[in-house]
Amino acid sequence: MKFSHLVQINDPLNPLIDPLTREQVWRGLVLKAENPLLFVHALDGFLVLARDAGSISRELRFGQLLVRDRVSFDPPHRIHQEIEASGNVPAATMVTSIEQPDALQLFVRFDYTTRVADGGPPVDEMLQGFVRQAYVEADTDTIRTIRRLAVEGAL
Repeated sequence: MKFSHLVQINDPLNPLIDPLTREQVWRGLVLKAENPLLFVHALDGFLVLARDAGSISRELRFGQLLVRDRVSFDPPHRIHQEIEASGNVPAATMVTSIEQPDALQLFVRFDYTTRVADGGPPVDEMLQGFVRQAYVEADTDTIRTIRRLAVEGAL
């Protein structure tokens, strides 16, 4: 399954939305990778397994489910998350990109790719719709959390 969507951060036509800087959004996205507990409500715990100058490898715990991934940083533009296939978890990729078409507008694009295991059954179309909606809600919550952290001066 491939899915992509865009979240508008700054809207020059809407004075009710406090604008964020590209740097604040970038710091918030990095913080999500460094401390996902602040952003992912269903997450019970995480462990950083390895770290180098441009990436971290993590283990994320959702109850009994363990997910391993590698998060790579391309500052200040893009974060690439590669999830390892294991058990009930299919291999997946998430790319989060900051887009700034002009000085006043700012967006974050979320691109998802999930790979079905070789020989595995195709994913039900209705289930894919639920998954897409869950992605949109989680990503909207991520931006909401970044906004809150910015107001608190944490970014």
